[in-house]
Amino acid sequence: MLPFFVKKIFMSIKKPSLNLFDTTLLVAGSMIGSGIFIVSADIARVVGSAGWLLVVWILSGVITLFAALSYGELAGMMPQAGGQFVYIKKAFGDLVAFVYGWTVFLVIQTGVIAAVAVAFAKFTGVFIPFFEEGNVMFQIVDLKITSAQLLAIFIIALLTFINTRGIENGKAIQRIFTSAKLIALFALIIVGIYYGFHSDVFSNNMTNAWDAKGIDNAENGSFKGFTSLSGMSLATALGLAMIGSLFSSDAWNNVTFIAGEVENPKRNIPLGLFFGVCIVTLIYVLANVAYLCLLPLEGSANAQTVAEQGIMFAQKDRVGTAALFLVFGDIAKYLMAALIMISTFGCNNGLILAGSRLFQSMAKDGLFFKKAATLNKFNVPSNAMIFQGIWASLLCLSGSYGDLLDYCTFSSLIFYIITIAGLFVLRKKMPDADRPYKAFGYPVIPALYIVLTTLICVDLLVYKTFNCGMGLLIIALGVPVYFMFKRSKNASSEA
Repeated sequence: MLPFFVKKIFMSIKKPSLNLFDTTLLVAGSMIGSGIFIVSADIARVVGSAGWLLVVWILSGVITLFAALSYGELAGMMPQAGGQFVYIKKAFGDLVAFVYGWTVFLVIQTGVIAAVAVAFAKFTGVFIPFFEEGNVMFQIVDLKITSAQLLAIFIIALLTFINTRGIENGKAIQRIFTSAKLIALFALIIVGIYYGFHSDVFSNNMTNAWDAKGIDNAENGSFKGFTSLSGMSLATALGLAMIGSLFSSDAWNNVTFIAGEVENPKRNIPLGLFFGVCIVTLIYVLANVAYLCLLPLEGSANAQTVAEQGIMFAQKDRVGTAALFLVFGDIAKYLMAALIMISTFGCNNGLILAGSRLFQSMAKDGLFFKKAATLNKFNVPSNAMIFQGIWASLLCLSGSYGDLLDYCTFSSLIFYIITIAGLFVLRKKMPDADRPYKAFGYPVIPALYIVLTTLICVDLLVYKTFNCGMGLLIIALGVPVYFMFKRSKNASSEA
């Protein structure tokens, strides 16, 4: 039997529409997965100081907010399902829009769904050892299928099924799980900062807060020491460090995909983007302050205790678990595992709910499988959702979702740049269009976003050439596929 408060939430949902509260939760819920509990370790190893660790998270939040403020104008102009796909189509035409949708389907949306589902499964292993990472169920040639991968596929299938039964279900899950993880995160931040300020850990971390240094590895990859960073080397390190924080701040644009089911979208989508991004940025910065209150930044690669390992060398990069251990002891791993399970479950619900509307919009234009355009009896694009779920499940089995995250983060940044460039194009092409909300700080803030993000992309392309090159290859492969869909569409119209 469902608890009373859960029943009340479900019963209060009368119509298939999302209000401002729901759009804000969709933005925040889609952004917060497992990244905030893990990626700070890698960032700390790249920039090497407490001050620059916080700067990376603040910069990522500011850059994301710049993008969200710019998207607000586009969302107000074109409040239709499909969101970013529609904006790019209006500004640059079918080809660029299709290549975007293709990349979203192939790696951006489905790759993130797969990675988040696997994260859920891995942390389920904390409670149920059967789902721990190395438990291989069977092997097909060189492909090993683990129990965690199978659980990840089950979670994708479950959330896909629930969302095919109507938007009310997905909306209720989003309300419950996003509210729960926001409350839990704020509680853990308060506890961490409270306990931390009763020690000298934070002050010690901030003593040399701006002495940036990167890890110097020996030829065999072992830790050798630190190298001081300044000038261009520091700028390069910041760009590389931001790959993790930007990924953790991604998926905020998912709310634009589902614009057709938002009440008063011209108002609620821009506001939902603003509130959602601000809430998540605040949580991320405060979470890192809490980490710095409890754990030394540097630590030691060969240390045995959690405190001695510090943020840089936290076991399996699980900084959140390490920080809580110092407050709650051994129970910390269960508390953090439960929080990450709640977080990733709610995150994937938002991704699955919103992503299908993008593919539905593409199918309506003849740029995706025809069946994806149809709605079921619950007025939901169930076929588009199923296609999305099947591909995401295959990515779970591939075991390559880690690399896919690098590919899709780089690809996402490219399409964010293109979309915001479209803001300038549409100001010229459609000067008289109704713009209930105009981009804050135009043209300075949108232009600044394009410049900063382009510099980050160049940085990544130089220092992570293979992964970024693979991202560009995936984007390029969309061009011939586009002409295949166009040929099929023309053949159908002539028949």
